[in-house]
Amino acid sequence: MSTHLRKLHAGQAHPEPTAAPNLSFPTRYADILDRIAAIDPVRYGRSRNFLNGALTYLSPYLSRGVISTRQVYEVLQARGFTFDDKQKLASELGWRDYFQRVWEARGDELFTDLRQPQPGAQHHQLPRALPEARTGIAAVDGYLRQLPATGYLHNHLRMYVASLACCIGRAHWSAPAAWLYYHLLDGDLASNTCSWQWVAGAFASKQYYCNQENINHYTGSQQHHTYLDVAYSELPTLPVPPELQATVAPDLETPLPVTPTPIIDPARPLLLYNSYHLDPQWRADEPANRILLLEPSHFRRFPVSGAVLAFIQQLATDNIPGIQVFVGEVTELPHLADVPAIYTRQHPTTAHYPGIHDAHSWLVPEVAGYFPSFFSYWKKCEKVLRRQEVNDTV
Repeated sequence: MSTHLRKLHAGQAHPEPTAAPNLSFPTRYADILDRIAAIDPVRYGRSRNFLNGALTYLSPYLSRGVISTRQVYEVLQARGFTFDDKQKLASELGWRDYFQRVWEARGDELFTDLRQPQPGAQHHQLPRALPEARTGIAAVDGYLRQLPATGYLHNHLRMYVASLACCIGRAHWSAPAAWLYYHLLDGDLASNTCSWQWVAGAFASKQYYCNQENINHYTGSQQHHTYLDVAYSELPTLPVPPELQATVAPDLETPLPVTPTPIIDPARPLLLYNSYHLDPQWRADEPANRILLLEPSHFRRFPVSGAVLAFIQQLATDNIPGIQVFVGEVTELPHLADVPAIYTRQHPTTAHYPGIHDAHSWLVPEVAGYFPSFFSYWKKCEKVLRRQEVNDTV
């Protein structure tokens, strides 16, 4: 494809994409419950792939453990929706749990190529076009410019960004995945890492490609004459376009605050929360010491932006009475040997915490273990959920 066809016509303007509807994320629990109550699963199923679709905007609260996949499903069930009504939304909740099961089963292998080496990867850096929002694809760049402020990208946009970086730009998924995770309010290491690997072909049988026609269709843009404005059959053999050739090593650091040593009553149990466990209903009626633990070792390995960190802290302080924020390692907490009990919730990041680890709230707890594909996992989950619906109506 000639160079001039990969560029916009001289003087041709493309409208700046506007932020998606409801693209604000309140932190009060009552507002989050209102958001669950407003879901229309039928409209969601029909329109979720479009940027202006009937989306739930629940991902930050699911990722941070404020609510659970099971909780959302049960609210819809109580409102009288059948499984067929909510099938698509249920499967998307299932994807989230599936990725968590992968992490649970594979541990740190999650952060390596899970199924096979990424095909065609030429380097392990970040294409500079991503943080600079200069991929040349107007719809993508418009939302990338907003990303540091919004902390959110529609799922289709995430797939487009990953495909541009890994499949067209030939970058290994690891650095761009870490860069995106850094900015996401709903940053979930399992979902983010597995999704990037799925697009890049390291956790799937093939790579995911998108062309300009697809992007225009789902984003409402009308851009033409880009390097993606070709047939799908041509995409795997495209040379890396100039827009994606420059790379940079991402410099990501979490701006952790300095916090005082928490005051712990040794006569009361100690409840440990973290950035993935912020459920205000968990052991809510029990008198206890409540600590939001922000371990520097975790954030050195998996850094997040200041905006993400502020969101995490606000979710905790808005909804969990008496919670204290502590930046330090769990072993640095006082009175660990003195309190009558220590509790947290099961999660791959908390395996080193002392005490009792309460069960994670799964959409389908009956289906556990590792499955090599979502299809094999969801087939079993769907059977359980349909059986439960039949039993509930008898």
